[in-house]
Amino acid sequence: MNQQLTDDLRNVDFTTLVSRFVTDQAPRVFAVVVEYGEQTDAEIIGWGMELPCGAYMVTTDGRNQYVLTEPEHALRYVHSRTNTTPHLVWATPNPDK
Repeated sequence: MNQQLTDDLRNVDFTTLVSRFVTDQAPRVFAVVVEYGEQTDAEIIGWGMELPCGAYMVTTDGRNQYVLTEPEHALRYVHSRTNTTPHLVWATPNPDK
């Protein structure tokens, strides 16, 4: 095998390994959604990610950021209003949980 082909194969293998490593370590993304009425309307008011040591959330307007011990704690920062219900919605399912 020539050197260029060997280098290309090595890089592909490394790239594949790094891609798998990143995929395995990637945080789970969630949205904080406010439901208005009884399934009348909904609005995403924040985005967050679950990390091995807790979670992080930022409001969609960028004004507020939160460091959380658990993703579900993001719901504590949603202002309580009549006829609204906050929800934590995972952007992708987690087969391990």
